[in-house]
Amino acid sequence: MKLFLSALLASAFFLTASHPDTHNDETNNLRWGQIGHYVTGHIAENHITDKTAAELDRVIGDETLAVAAVWMDDIRSDDNYDYTGSWHWVTIPDGMTYEETDKNPDGDILWALETLIADLKKGGLSPKEEHDKLKMVVHMVGDIHQPLHVGTGEDRGGNDVRVQWMGDNSNLHRVWDSEMIDSRQMSYTEISYNIDVIDEETVNEWQSATVRDWAYESMKYRDDVYNLPDNNRIGYEYRYANYDLVKERLVKAGVRLAGVLNDIYDS
Repeated sequence: MKLFLSALLASAFFLTASHPDTHNDETNNLRWGQIGHYVTGHIAENHITDKTAAELDRVIGDETLAVAAVWMDDIRSDDNYDYTGSWHWVTIPDGMTYEETDKNPDGDILWALETLIADLKKGGLSPKEEHDKLKMVVHMVGDIHQPLHVGTGEDRGGNDVRVQWMGDNSNLHRVWDSEMIDSRQMSYTEISYNIDVIDEETVNEWQSATVRDWAYESMKYRDDVYNLPDNNRIGYEYRYANYDLVKERLVKAGVRLAGVLNDIYDS
């Protein structure tokens, strides 16, 4: 009986801990899923220079960019980093530019990216400051390419849009964050291998865009993202219509992350 009760309690704990609806943190789902961030970091490693790679070894040691890319989500559990809570997204309503918006007094992803990249390029940081700011940049470059990280201000980046995904309760942000990616049942290295097939001219074009350009790109896809049936039940058809966009945003994020890192450490 004790063995049965132990197994039952363990199962209950696993189901509760793993189900996203049990979390009350409003910003819990405001991020690419882990696989998306792994893909972005892994692709970036294919496009950095040898000098940049050596500098990254100095700053983050043997840790790969794929692993470093999820660190900013991990520190949500650390009160010392509460000041970064609003740095995962930005609100730009339809028909407005970032310059026209009311800014979050605690900062947003656009402000944070521009500020931290400038700090890293300027140098003179302590080892911990450089370590933290670098990993934050690695993460945020991925986040800003997820279209719902540039929100309208009406539904918390799609978190309030309840949908059924493949028959299960979910929300629109989670679908874009992880569920479309996870449903392909591919590892992050498999995804990276299949989408990182671009020529040098395209690399240069993508890397010439600014941080604000990346945000405005994400805004352009709102009609596609919110193109939902009346019953909000989505699955294979929705994935078929949008998965190419998911892949494009992931590979662009990886290539552009490499461009940012090369500009910081090998310009």
